[in-house]
Amino acid sequence: MSEFWEQSFKDNQKMWGEDPAEVTMEVKSLFQKNNIKSVLIPGFGYGRNAKTFINSNFSVTGIEISKTAIEIAEHSIDGSYYLHHGSITEMPFDSGVYQGIYCYALLHLLSAAERNKFINDCFNQLEVDGIMVFVTLSTKDHRFGKGEEIDKNTFLTNHGISLFFFDLDAIEREFSDYGLYEAVEIDEPTIYTGGKPSQKFWRISCRKVKLM
Repeated sequence: MSEFWEQSFKDNQKMWGEDPAEVTMEVKSLFQKNNIKSVLIPGFGYGRNAKTFINSNFSVTGIEISKTAIEIAEHSIDGSYYLHHGSITEMPFDSGVYQGIYCYALLHLLSAAERNKFINDCFNQLEVDGIMVFVTLSTKDHRFGKGEEIDKNTFLTNHGISLFFFDLDAIEREFSDYGLYEAVEIDEPTIYTGGKPSQKFWRISCRKVKLM
């Protein structure tokens, strides 16, 4: 996986453009309404989503597997942030806890065991009353069912990457122990502009409540 992303960023640089995903703006507003100031962003990439938090004076820490992506971020992001170089499968990278965690389009790249560990690792680094949001592929996405099915709702792409597509049952199974309070299907982008069809994602939100 690390070799794939390193080569992808070397070949394509800012492959998703400069602008943040539309859902990122929604998550930023959610965090602001809940007075969240510190955010952990696993799967930082070159920082196109992170910038909206950095520019709004959040304290941002990221995790990124690709050294090339980190170097691109260093040259394109104004403002301060802290970045760990490594795979999210190696979490935790620090002993800190965060008021918010935002993970965009990463969860569906992991195996079942990796997802379980990753969600648990994120929850362990979430402050009490904190919110974590995962944006991940839905079974209604246009890529569902394409390629070799290697496990239930898991398909191998032409690039050799496995994609897991979530339905409500999978969300409840994997997030019910972690303060799941909302799961909403979204289109990204919301308005079809021609070319590739919009991606169909789930926006999954969890809150860590204090145990009585």
